[in-house]
Amino acid sequence: MRLKDKVALVTGASSGIGKAIATRFAAEGAHVVVNYRPGGKLDTEAAQSEAASFGPTSIAVAADVSKREDVERMMGEIIAKFGRIDIAVNNAGIMVKKPFLEATDDEWNRVIGVNLFGSYLVSQVAAREMVKRAEGGKLIFISSVHEDIPFPQYTSYCASKGGMRMMMRNLAMELAPHRINVNNIAPGAIATPINREVLEDPEAKKNAISEIPWGRFGTPEEVASVAVFLASDEAEYVTGSTYYVDGGLTQQVTIY
Repeated sequence: MRLKDKVALVTGASSGIGKAIATRFAAEGAHVVVNYRPGGKLDTEAAQSEAASFGPTSIAVAADVSKREDVERMMGEIIAKFGRIDIAVNNAGIMVKKPFLEATDDEWNRVIGVNLFGSYLVSQVAAREMVKRAEGGKLIFISSVHEDIPFPQYTSYCASKGGMRMMMRNLAMELAPHRINVNNIAPGAIATPINREVLEDPEAKKNAISEIPWGRFGTPEEVASVAVFLASDEAEYVTGSTYYVDGGLTQQVTIY
C-alpha cells in the first residue's frame, strides 16, 4: 500500500474528483478525513456514513474552507483523532456562470473564497502542523485546465484556478526546506456532476469531445491515480509541478 497509515485530508470529497481521491487514498492504506460543507447536500449522519464507506478509520468533518475558524477547528479535530496530518488535498471548488458585465461582487467573492482563499487557508493550517512535526508532508491542489484556457462567462472560476497554480509554485519554494512537496493537478473535461449539463446534452458533449485528442471525457478515478502518486513517497523529488489530466485538451483547444 502506497499510503499506509498516512493521514490525508481531502476537501470537497462528497462527490466527483474529491470522492474518487478519498476512495483511492483509503484503498492505498491512508486514514482519510473527508471534508464536507455545513448546510450542503450531506448532513452529519450521511457524511459520517459515506466516510465509513472509504474505510474503517475514515472520518468526516464539516467545515467551510473559506472561513479560517472552520479550517482551524477541522485541523484541530484531525490532530485530536490521528495526532498528525501528512497529506492535504485542496479539492473543494465552486463555479458561477455569468457574463463578466453582469457578475456581482457576491458571486466573485464566493468563488474566490472557496477556490483560492480556501486553498490558502487549508494549505497554511496544514503546513504549520507539518512543520511543527518536522517530518515533511504533501500539499496537492486540484486546479483546472482553465488556469490556462479562457472560459468565457466563468471569469471568477478561471481567476481562482490561475491563482491556485501560482500559489502552489510559491509554496513549493517556501516549503521545500521543510520537505513539504507542493504540486498541482489540472483536470480537463472530467465526467463529474459539475459537468452534468454538458454530459446530458448530446450536441454539447459531441462538441466538447471534438476538442479532446483522446476522444472522450476523463474519469474521476484517472485524476485520483495522479493524486496517489503525488501523495506517495514515489513523488519525493517532485515539487512545484502541474500535471494535466486532460486527454491532450490543452494541446488542442479552440482559442477564443
